[in-house]
Amino acid sequence: MHFCAALFQSTAMQTTHPYIWNYLPLLMQIVIAGGMAAGMIAMSWFIGRHRNIKDKLEAYECGIPAEGDARGRFSVRFYMVAMLFILFDVEAVFMMPWAVIYRKLPAITGSRFFGFWEMLVYLGFVVVGVFYVWKKGILDWAADKADL
Repeated sequence: MHFCAALFQSTAMQTTHPYIWNYLPLLMQIVIAGGMAAGMIAMSWFIGRHRNIKDKLEAYECGIPAEGDARGRFSVRFYMVAMLFILFDVEAVFMMPWAVIYRKLPAITGSRFFGFWEMLVYLGFVVVGVFYVWKKGILDWAADKADL
């Protein structure tokens, strides 16, 4: 008990400092991290070799020599598949919180099956979208090679 009382008295008698000084450790950490980053970049610049030979200046991708122009045209199908990926990614993002609070939905909405029917409607829209994409032939890469 004596130790706790003495510790409390010693901290209570300490002088107070301005509140902004509480941020001094954070500022020091930011300055040190920035200094280390700048130091590593500077050391790399001074120690590293700077020979711009033909092989270094060529485009490099996956260890395969570049062929043709980098600004070549891509098929629209690539972009459509990317958009479909985003669509299903967003679907997963919407379904995850719903699944987490599914058992609490009756208390939140006031209806026993409201959350269930809402998700069923949402999944119905997704299924209609997938059916539309399938019927349009966007997922069938082997059928049409004209725009590839």
